[in-house]
Order: sequence, then C-alpha cells, then structure tokens
Amino acid sequence: MKIEGMTCGHCEAHVKKALEALPEVAEAKVSHETGTAIVTLNADVANEALKQAVEAQDYTVLAVE
Repeated sequence: MKIEGMTCGHCEAHVKKALEALPEVAEAKVSHETGTAIVTLNADVANEALKQAVEAQDYTVLAVE
C-alpha cells in the first residue's frame, strides 16, 4: 500500500494497529520513510477494507497494490 501523511514512528504504529485489527490481516509492516505498508494476509480481503482502515486514522491511501 502507498500511504500519504505518515511523518514518524507514532504514525506507523497507528497504521499498523488499524490494519492488524482486521481479521484477515496477519501482519503489517509500515514505514513512514517510504510511505508504504506491506500487508500479509491470512484470508482474502477487499482493497477497500484495507483503505478504509487506514483512512479512518486520517491518512491518505494513494494505492493498494
């Protein structure tokens, strides 16, 4: 995922927690330096659900790849 608006480790933690709260997400590796989140899934999940989880934390998702 490409995410805009993260500026520090605290931001990373918010995004990681939001993504990992989804039952389909096994792990999320988030980097404010690269503006990315690499998500490991344990079940299929809609890209829109991932996007909504991040955007609910007031960050902007530019792409889900």
